[in-house]
Amino acid sequence: MNDPDHTAVLSRRALLGAGVLGALGLGAVACSAPGGGTAADGPVSEVALQLSWLHSVQFAGSYLALDRGWWRDEGLKVSLLQGGPNAPVEPPVVSGAALVGISAADYTAAAVAEGAPFKIIGVAMQKNPFVIASLPARPVNEPKDLEGLRIGMATANTPVLETLCTLNDVDIDRIEVVPTQYSAQPLLAGEVDCLLCWETDLPVAMAVQGVEAVTMLMADHGYAVHSQTYIATEQSLAERRDELVALMSGEIRGWEAYRKDTDAATKLTLEMFPDAGLDPEVQKLQAQRQVPLMFSDLTDEHGFGWWTDETVEANRRTLALLGRDVDADLWDRSILEQIHGG
Repeated sequence: MNDPDHTAVLSRRALLGAGVLGALGLGAVACSAPGGGTAADGPVSEVALQLSWLHSVQFAGSYLALDRGWWRDEGLKVSLLQGGPNAPVEPPVVSGAALVGISAADYTAAAVAEGAPFKIIGVAMQKNPFVIASLPARPVNEPKDLEGLRIGMATANTPVLETLCTLNDVDIDRIEVVPTQYSAQPLLAGEVDCLLCWETDLPVAMAVQGVEAVTMLMADHGYAVHSQTYIATEQSLAERRDELVALMSGEIRGWEAYRKDTDAATKLTLEMFPDAGLDPEVQKLQAQRQVPLMFSDLTDEHGFGWWTDETVEANRRTLALLGRDVDADLWDRSILEQIHGG
C-alpha cells in the first residue's frame, strides 16, 4: 500500500546521493538474459522486473501477467523482485540484474543527473497519486483552501508542497507544516487540518474505518510528475529490445485485465502473498481507486502506458520547480509504439 515516492523518500534519495549507482559501475556492460530452458513454443529468456515497493495490489497487473502465463506466451520467464525501503529500484536495473524497474520521473531524473543511462519506456499512472486529504467539516477542495491551515506531512516532501503552491499562486507562508508520521491519526485527532499523502493509501485506510475523506488530487492542479513509470537502460533499448517488447506486452495485458476486474486482481494478490499482512478490505478498495489514476482518455485512445509530448512538457515544468532540469528525451516511447502500433 505504501510507496517510496512518499514514505521512504529520504532513504532512496540518500542512496542516490551516496553514489550507489556510481559504485555499481555505470560503464559496465549490462548482463544478457540467460537461457531459461525451452518452452513448448521455443526458447525462454529469464528476466526480472524490479518493483518499487513491497508486494501489494499496487502491482496486481504484474501478478495477473505472471499468473495467466502472458509473459510465457511472449517467450519470457519473469521474476518479480520486491522493492522496499532498503531495495531501491535503480541499482539492479543499472547492473542488469533487472531488465526493467518501476520508478517515478523524479527519481529517474535524479539518477540520470548522476550519470545513470535510463529511459522511461512506459507510464503506468497517468495522474500522480499525491493528494491533500481533509475531512468534510473543513475540506480542502482547491490549493487556495490550504492558506490558514495546518498540514501534516513528512518534511522531506516540503518541495512537493512548495511546487503545488507555486503552480497555484498560494502563499506557503500562510500554511503551517506539521511534521508527522505517515498516518491518518493526526488528522482524525484534530492535530492537523489536512494531510499530504497518496490517494490510494491513507484515504483508503480511513474509508475502511468508516471515515470518508475529502481528497484533492494534486495532478488536477498542475502537479505533473509521472509515477509508477517503467525504466530501462539505453543499452537494453539497443541490445535487448525484443525482451523489452515482450515484457511490456505481458505487463500491458496484465493491467488491462486488472482494469476489467479489480476484485479478481485483489483475490490473486492475497493468494500469492498470504504472509504479507495485507488487509483484504484495504486491498480491494485500493485496487478500485488505482483505476482512474492509471487509465484515461489518452490510454483509451493509444493504449496502457502512453504519454504525449504535452504531458512530457508538463512533467518537465513541474520537475524544474522541484529542482530537476530534465530533457524531453528522458522519455522513449518506441517500445510502446511497437506494441500499440503507433
